[in-house]
Amino acid sequence: MKIVVIQGPNLNMLGVREQNIYGPMKLEQIHAQMKEVASQNGVEIEFFQSNLEGELVDKIQECYGDAQGIIINAAAYTHTSIAIRDALAAVNLPAIEVHISNINRREEFRKENMIAPVCTSSVVGFGPFGYHLAMMGMLQIMNEIQAAQEAQTVQQQA
Repeated sequence: MKIVVIQGPNLNMLGVREQNIYGPMKLEQIHAQMKEVASQNGVEIEFFQSNLEGELVDKIQECYGDAQGIIINAAAYTHTSIAIRDALAAVNLPAIEVHISNINRREEFRKENMIAPVCTSSVVGFGPFGYHLAMMGMLQIMNEIQAAQEAQTVQQQA
């Protein structure tokens, strides 16, 4: 099984930008922790970061037929991108949205969320630990899907 972690604009600046909001942890450190959890659970994990909306859409589309789940922090595009929303809907994979800060307690424009309606779940406001929570959630979702598929196979064979 494979999870693709997609990171949006400015997340490459974690640890540098607005540490009072996002904390001192760098994106590479978050990815290293996620990789360790994936390895412990026998799951392949791939990381992608871009500041460009079209590249994020392309990466989401590449997940179709290649991955079983997406963890995405669309960052500022969360509030503006119908294209990312439509790409997530098109691939129809379990997707968990992550935001380091609690976007619901921030500026008014951040309360508009284009992608949440097409995501399986959202994790907001837990800082970098939110990525760990998203990993645990995605592993649970993937295990449930696998168990349902196995049960269906057994039922068809009976």
